[in-house]
Amino acid sequence: METATHADPNEHPPKTKRQIFILSGQSNMAGRGGVIKNPHHHPNKRWDGVVPPECHPDPSILRLSAALRWEPAHEPLHTDIDTKKVCGVGPGMCFANAVRRRVGGEFGLVPCAVGGTPMKEWARGEELYENMVKRAKFSVTGDHGGEIKALLWFQGESDTSSEHDAEAYKVNMETLIHNVRQDLNLPSLPIIQVAIASGFEYMEKVREAQKGIELPNVICVDAKGFQLKEDNLHLTLEAQVKLGHMLAEAYLTHFVA
Repeated sequence: METATHADPNEHPPKTKRQIFILSGQSNMAGRGGVIKNPHHHPNKRWDGVVPPECHPDPSILRLSAALRWEPAHEPLHTDIDTKKVCGVGPGMCFANAVRRRVGGEFGLVPCAVGGTPMKEWARGEELYENMVKRAKFSVTGDHGGEIKALLWFQGESDTSSEHDAEAYKVNMETLIHNVRQDLNLPSLPIIQVAIASGFEYMEKVREAQKGIELPNVICVDAKGFQLKEDNLHLTLEAQVKLGHMLAEAYLTHFVA
Protein backbone atom coordinates (compact mmCIF):
# COMPACT_ATOMS: atom_id res chain seq x y z
CA MET A 1 0.00 0.00 0.00
CA GLU A 2 1.43 3.33 -1.03
CA THR A 3 1.50 6.15 1.48
CA ALA A 4 0.93 9.64 0.21
CA THR A 5 3.77 12.03 0.83
CA HIS A 6 2.99 15.68 1.24
CA ALA A 7 5.64 18.35 0.93
CA ASP A 8 6.09 20.47 4.04
CA PRO A 9 4.10 23.65 3.30
CA ASN A 10 6.70 25.62 5.25
CA GLU A 11 9.59 24.51 3.05
CA HIS A 12 8.96 24.43 -0.69
CA PRO A 13 7.74 27.39 -2.67
CA PRO A 14 4.73 26.70 -4.90
CA LYS A 15 4.86 27.77 -8.54
CA THR A 16 2.48 30.68 -7.99
CA LYS A 17 2.18 33.03 -5.06
CA ARG A 18 0.11 31.72 -2.18
CA GLN A 19 -3.10 33.74 -1.92
CA ILE A 20 -3.50 34.86 1.69
CA PHE A 21 -6.78 35.77 3.38
CA ILE A 22 -7.04 37.18 6.91
CA LEU A 23 -10.14 36.04 8.82
CA SER A 24 -10.91 38.37 11.68
CA GLY A 25 -13.58 39.68 14.02
CA GLN A 26 -15.52 37.85 16.71
CA SER A 27 -17.44 34.61 17.24
CA ASN A 28 -19.41 34.40 14.00
CA MET A 29 -16.14 34.60 12.05
CA ALA A 30 -14.42 32.17 14.41
CA GLY A 31 -17.41 29.87 13.85
CA ARG A 32 -20.02 28.36 16.12
CA GLY A 33 -21.68 26.27 13.42
CA GLY A 34 -22.36 22.80 14.81
CA VAL A 35 -21.48 23.73 18.40
CA ILE A 36 -24.09 22.05 20.59
CA LYS A 37 -24.94 21.79 24.26
CA ASN A 38 -23.19 18.97 26.07
CA PRO A 39 -25.39 18.64 29.18
CA HIS A 40 -23.63 15.80 30.96
CA HIS A 41 -20.04 16.85 30.52
CA HIS A 42 -17.72 19.70 31.25
CA PRO A 43 -17.31 21.92 29.26
CA ASN A 44 -21.02 22.31 28.62
CA LYS A 45 -20.62 22.69 24.85
CA ARG A 46 -18.94 20.65 22.15
CA TRP A 47 -18.60 20.70 18.38
CA ASP A 48 -20.61 17.95 16.71
CA GLY A 49 -17.89 17.32 14.13
CA VAL A 50 -20.15 17.66 11.09
CA VAL A 51 -18.30 19.17 8.13
CA PRO A 52 -20.47 20.08 5.12
CA PRO A 53 -18.99 19.17 1.70
CA GLU A 54 -18.44 22.89 0.95
CA CYS A 55 -16.07 23.06 3.95
CA HIS A 56 -14.03 19.92 3.27
CA PRO A 57 -10.24 20.23 3.39
CA ASP A 58 -8.26 20.48 0.17
CA PRO A 59 -4.48 20.05 -0.25
CA SER A 60 -4.23 23.55 -1.74
CA ILE A 61 -5.72 25.27 1.35
CA LEU A 62 -3.45 25.89 4.33
CA ARG A 63 -3.95 27.68 7.63
CA LEU A 64 -1.50 29.58 9.78
CA SER A 65 -1.58 28.00 13.22
CA ALA A 66 -1.33 29.93 16.49
CA ALA A 67 2.31 28.80 16.58
CA LEU A 68 2.91 30.44 13.15
CA ARG A 69 3.22 27.18 11.23
CA TRP A 70 1.51 26.50 7.92
CA GLU A 71 -0.56 23.33 8.07
CA PRO A 72 -3.42 21.77 6.08
CA ALA A 73 -6.57 23.76 6.81
CA HIS A 74 -9.61 22.01 8.22
CA GLU A 75 -12.56 22.80 10.47
CA PRO A 76 -12.63 24.24 13.07
CA LEU A 77 -10.24 26.82 11.61
CA HIS A 78 -10.04 28.89 14.83
CA THR A 79 -9.56 26.06 17.32
CA ASP A 80 -6.16 27.31 18.61
CA ILE A 81 -6.96 31.02 18.18
CA ASP A 82 -10.35 31.49 19.89
CA THR A 83 -9.32 29.25 22.76
CA LYS A 84 -11.75 30.32 25.50
CA LYS A 85 -14.79 29.02 23.60
CA VAL A 86 -15.70 25.91 21.65
CA CYS A 87 -15.16 26.56 17.95
CA GLY A 88 -17.13 24.98 15.14
CA VAL A 89 -17.65 25.78 11.49
CA GLY A 90 -17.23 29.39 10.31
CA PRO A 91 -17.29 30.86 6.81
CA GLY A 92 -13.55 30.49 6.08
CA MET A 93 -13.26 27.01 4.56
CA CYS A 94 -16.38 27.40 2.42
CA PHE A 95 -15.04 30.76 1.21
CA ALA A 96 -11.63 29.30 0.33
CA ASN A 97 -13.12 26.31 -1.51
CA ALA A 98 -15.48 28.52 -3.51
CA VAL A 99 -12.66 30.88 -4.55
CA ARG A 100 -10.31 27.96 -5.28
CA ARG A 101 -12.81 26.42 -7.67
CA ARG A 102 -12.87 29.64 -9.68
CA VAL A 103 -9.25 30.82 -9.64
CA GLY A 104 -7.10 27.83 -8.64
CA GLY A 105 -3.71 28.12 -6.96
CA GLU A 106 -2.69 27.74 -3.33
CA PHE A 107 -4.46 29.45 -0.44
CA GLY A 108 -3.33 30.50 3.01
CA LEU A 109 -5.94 31.31 5.65
CA VAL A 110 -4.87 33.39 8.65
CA PRO A 111 -7.48 32.97 11.41
CA CYS A 112 -7.49 35.85 13.94
CA ALA A 113 -11.09 36.09 15.21
CA VAL A 114 -11.89 35.90 18.93
CA GLY A 115 -15.41 35.59 20.31
CA GLY A 116 -17.03 38.30 22.41
CA THR A 117 -14.57 41.02 21.44
CA PRO A 118 -15.82 44.63 21.06
CA MET A 119 -14.26 47.06 18.60
CA LYS A 120 -12.19 48.77 21.32
CA GLU A 121 -10.19 45.53 21.70
CA TRP A 122 -9.27 45.78 18.01
CA ALA A 123 -7.70 49.23 18.32
CA ARG A 124 -4.07 49.67 17.32
CA GLY A 125 -1.87 48.85 20.30
CA GLU A 126 -4.34 46.32 21.73
CA GLU A 127 -3.33 42.65 21.85
CA LEU A 128 -5.90 41.39 19.33
CA TYR A 129 -5.02 44.01 16.72
CA GLU A 130 -1.27 43.60 17.16
CA ASN A 131 -1.56 39.80 16.96
CA MET A 132 -3.59 40.08 13.75
CA VAL A 133 -0.95 42.35 12.19
CA LYS A 134 1.88 40.09 13.37
CA ARG A 135 0.21 37.00 11.90
CA ALA A 136 -0.59 38.78 8.65
CA LYS A 137 3.01 39.99 8.28
CA PHE A 138 4.37 36.53 9.03
CA SER A 139 2.06 34.96 6.45
CA VAL A 140 3.96 36.61 3.58
CA THR A 141 7.48 35.85 4.81
CA GLY A 142 9.59 32.88 3.77
CA ASP A 143 10.18 31.25 0.42
CA HIS A 144 6.58 30.79 -0.67
CA GLY A 145 6.05 34.44 -1.57
CA GLY A 146 2.50 34.77 -0.33
CA GLU A 147 0.38 37.79 -1.12
CA ILE A 148 -2.40 39.12 1.13
CA LYS A 149 -5.50 39.29 -1.06
CA ALA A 150 -8.16 40.46 1.42
CA LEU A 151 -9.24 40.87 5.03
CA LEU A 152 -12.59 39.26 5.84
CA TRP A 153 -14.15 40.98 8.85
CA PHE A 154 -17.24 39.88 10.82
CA GLN A 155 -17.60 41.72 14.13
CA GLY A 156 -19.89 44.17 15.85
CA GLU A 157 -22.36 42.16 17.91
CA SER A 158 -20.43 43.14 21.05
CA ASP A 159 -20.89 46.83 20.20
CA THR A 160 -24.70 46.67 20.05
CA SER A 161 -25.48 46.76 23.77
CA SER A 162 -24.17 50.29 24.34
CA GLU A 163 -25.37 53.37 22.47
CA HIS A 164 -21.93 54.93 22.87
CA ASP A 165 -20.18 51.93 21.27
CA ALA A 166 -22.73 51.73 18.47
CA GLU A 167 -22.39 55.43 17.68
CA ALA A 168 -18.58 55.18 17.65
CA TYR A 169 -18.57 52.10 15.41
CA LYS A 170 -18.25 53.78 12.02
CA VAL A 171 -15.28 55.96 12.98
CA ASN A 172 -13.64 53.06 14.80
CA MET A 173 -14.04 50.69 11.84
CA GLU A 174 -12.71 53.28 9.43
CA THR A 175 -9.73 53.80 11.76
CA LEU A 176 -9.13 50.03 11.87
CA ILE A 177 -9.14 49.85 8.06
CA HIS A 178 -6.72 52.78 7.81
CA ASN A 179 -4.42 51.32 10.48
CA VAL A 180 -4.28 47.78 9.13
CA ARG A 181 -3.58 49.03 5.59
CA GLN A 182 -0.84 51.29 6.91
CA ASP A 183 0.73 48.67 9.19
CA LEU A 184 0.76 46.03 6.43
CA ASN A 185 1.92 48.58 3.86
CA LEU A 186 -1.06 47.65 1.65
CA PRO A 187 -2.86 50.96 1.05
CA SER A 188 -5.54 49.40 -1.14
CA LEU A 189 -5.98 46.09 0.74
CA PRO A 190 -9.46 44.73 -0.06
CA ILE A 191 -11.72 44.55 3.00
CA ILE A 192 -14.95 42.53 2.94
CA GLN A 193 -17.00 43.18 6.06
CA VAL A 194 -20.18 41.42 7.09
CA ALA A 195 -23.13 43.48 8.30
CA ILE A 196 -24.17 41.70 11.49
CA ALA A 197 -27.20 39.42 11.64
CA SER A 198 -27.73 39.57 15.39
CA GLY A 199 -27.07 41.65 18.44
CA PHE A 200 -28.75 43.70 21.14
CA GLU A 201 -30.55 47.02 21.53
CA TYR A 202 -28.40 49.08 19.15
CA MET A 203 -27.95 46.45 16.44
CA GLU A 204 -29.48 48.59 13.69
CA LYS A 205 -27.15 51.48 14.54
CA VAL A 206 -24.10 49.23 14.11
CA ARG A 207 -25.49 47.76 10.87
CA GLU A 208 -26.07 51.28 9.58
CA ALA A 209 -22.45 52.12 10.36
CA GLN A 210 -21.18 48.99 8.62
CA LYS A 211 -23.20 49.64 5.49
CA GLY A 212 -22.30 53.35 5.54
CA ILE A 213 -18.53 52.97 5.20
CA GLU A 214 -17.52 54.43 1.84
CA LEU A 215 -13.82 53.79 1.51
CA PRO A 216 -12.09 52.46 -1.61
CA ASN A 217 -11.93 48.64 -1.83
CA VAL A 218 -14.27 48.13 1.14
CA ILE A 219 -17.26 45.91 0.41
CA CYS A 220 -20.10 45.07 2.79
CA VAL A 221 -22.14 41.86 2.54
CA ASP A 222 -25.30 41.59 4.62
CA ALA A 223 -26.02 38.58 6.85
CA LYS A 224 -29.38 39.96 8.02
CA GLY A 225 -32.05 37.28 7.91
CA PHE A 226 -29.55 34.41 8.00
CA GLN A 227 -30.67 31.57 10.23
CA LEU A 228 -29.53 31.88 13.84
CA LYS A 229 -29.05 29.23 16.49
CA GLU A 230 -31.29 29.05 19.57
CA ASP A 231 -29.13 31.71 21.27
CA ASN A 232 -30.28 34.24 18.64
CA LEU A 233 -26.67 35.37 18.31
CA HIS A 234 -24.69 32.81 16.32
CA LEU A 235 -25.18 31.68 12.74
CA THR A 236 -26.20 28.06 12.21
CA LEU A 237 -24.02 25.65 10.26
CA GLU A 238 -26.14 26.16 7.13
CA ALA A 239 -25.95 29.94 7.50
CA GLN A 240 -22.15 29.80 7.79
CA VAL A 241 -21.95 27.88 4.51
CA LYS A 242 -24.25 30.46 2.89
CA LEU A 243 -22.04 33.27 4.25
CA GLY A 244 -18.87 31.58 2.94
CA HIS A 245 -20.40 31.52 -0.56
CA MET A 246 -21.54 35.15 -0.23
CA LEU A 247 -18.06 36.30 0.82
CA ALA A 248 -16.49 34.37 -2.07
CA GLU A 249 -18.92 35.90 -4.55
CA ALA A 250 -18.14 39.39 -3.24
CA TYR A 251 -14.39 38.77 -3.50
CA LEU A 252 -14.58 37.28 -7.00
CA THR A 253 -16.95 39.99 -8.25
CA HIS A 254 -15.07 43.01 -6.90
CA PHE A 255 -11.44 41.99 -6.62
CA VAL A 256 -10.63 39.33 -9.23
CA ALA A 257 -9.98 40.63 -12.73
